[in-house]
Amino acid sequence: MLKGACFKDTDTMTKAQPGPSRGNSPVRRLLPLLVIGSGFAVFFALGLDQYLSLEALKENRQQLLGWRDDNHLLAAFGFVAAYAVFTSFSVPVGLWLTLAGGFMFGVVGGGFLSLAGATIGATAIFLAARYAFADLLRQKVGSSITKMEKGFHENELSYMFILRLVPLFPFWLVNLVPAFLNVSTRTYVLGTFFGMIPGALVYAGVGNGLGQVFASDGSPDLNIIFRPEILAPIIGLAVLAMIPIVYKKFIKSNS
Repeated sequence: MLKGACFKDTDTMTKAQPGPSRGNSPVRRLLPLLVIGSGFAVFFALGLDQYLSLEALKENRQQLLGWRDDNHLLAAFGFVAAYAVFTSFSVPVGLWLTLAGGFMFGVVGGGFLSLAGATIGATAIFLAARYAFADLLRQKVGSSITKMEKGFHENELSYMFILRLVPLFPFWLVNLVPAFLNVSTRTYVLGTFFGMIPGALVYAGVGNGLGQVFASDGSPDLNIIFRPEILAPIIGLAVLAMIPIVYKKFIKSNS
């Protein structure tokens, strides 16, 4: 009787053991990135980039402003949705969209609508990359990424804020690296949103003045963010964000 019970328990345990999961198959894990890559390719294959330019905005500005005035709420939601989709496909039109947001919705409205769309799109890439590659990269690299991950996690919000605040690295790269370092989604979203506020408001401000620029047949100064009077406060914010990092290292070295 005891022998039969033992065999029964063994059979139960064998059945309970999970088999190979189809959800974790390589193709299934790569599906989100395949969708993103396909979206990127389709965007340029259809020539949509020619419709997202300052020249196109100049030619269609009256129609856009009229549509905004007649459908203000729909225009705002549509703008955020378009920004999120283009960002999630890694299409390099963020600057243009922020300028368009400032032109259509003003400095504050355009800036924060741009921030919402950029944050949603960037988070989609972040989650897709973490789902597809994070575990594989951790297995391949091993202890090296573990050390980087540990250092990043000690001050991950400060690091995320700095990476978004100071444009030292391409936007798409900052979207991906935190996924490989297992940064929490909450920290990623907060660091992305608040870190991009200064840049978004600066370029939305430029967009807000596009009406006068178009009327005078001029061109906007897209390097405005590198002017000392604008770049200096941004660097100052980055320095403030580094204080917790420096403080923790100082305490560790003296403990």
